[in-house]
Amino acid sequence: MSRAKLDSIRAAGPAILPSLLQCDFGDLRTEIEKLTVAGTRVLHLDVMDGHFVPNLTYGMPIVEGLRRHTDMPLDVHLMISDPIAYAQPMVDAGADLLTFHVEAVDDCVEVAGKIRDMGVGVGVAINPDTDFAKLDCCLDSVDMVLVMSVNAGFGGQQFNPVALDRLRSLKERKPDLLLEIDGGIKAETIGDARAAGCDLFVVGSAIFGQHDYETAINELTQAMHGSPPATGDQS
Repeated sequence: MSRAKLDSIRAAGPAILPSLLQCDFGDLRTEIEKLTVAGTRVLHLDVMDGHFVPNLTYGMPIVEGLRRHTDMPLDVHLMISDPIAYAQPMVDAGADLLTFHVEAVDDCVEVAGKIRDMGVGVGVAINPDTDFAKLDCCLDSVDMVLVMSVNAGFGGQQFNPVALDRLRSLKERKPDLLLEIDGGIKAETIGDARAAGCDLFVVGSAIFGQHDYETAINELTQAMHGSPPATGDQS
C-alpha cells in the first residue's frame, strides 16, 4: 500500500471535500460523476458507530463501492470507539487517509503509528469542547489534524469559532501539518477558516443541499479565497 494518495491530498489544498454522508447512496456512480465534473479532487466519508457518537452511518462496503467508481483520494473520518479494530478493513476497502478521534483512544501516538504502518495517511480529530492540549503528544505522529467546529456526530449545531483559534495555533506551531475543518462550513464561514490556515474544508449541505454541485462548489471556492458570492439576476 502506497502513501502516494496523501501527496495528492496535499497537492489539492486548499480544497473543498464533499462529505458524502448527504449524497444519494442509491446512485453513487452519478453522484461521483457530478462531483468530478464540479472539480472535486478529494472525497470525505464520515463513519459513525452509534457508540462513540449517537448516529450510525456506513462501513467498508460503501468505501469499497466508492473505490470502484473513482481514483480520487478517500479521506475517512472514523467517529468510532475502537478505530484500530476497523482501520485495516477500511484500508483494504480503499481508504487513503484515516482520521481517528483523540477522545476515543488512550494512546494517540500508538494508534497513529499502527495506522501509519498500514501504509495510509493518518489524521487525528478533536472536538471543540475537548482540551486542546490533548493533541500535544501526537502532533509529530500524524499527517493531519481535523479541527471540529461542531461536536462530532450531532446535527443542527452552530459553527464554533474556537476552531479558528485552534487552526491558527496549529499553523503557527506546525506549518507543514495538513489542517482540516468539519462542521458548519459554508460561504459565510469558509473564508475565515482559510484565513486561519486551514487546507481542507469538509462540506455537506452547502453542496448536497443545492441542485447544481458545480455552482455550489464554485461559490464556496470564491468565498474561501475571500471573494463575495456572485449576485444579480439568476433567472
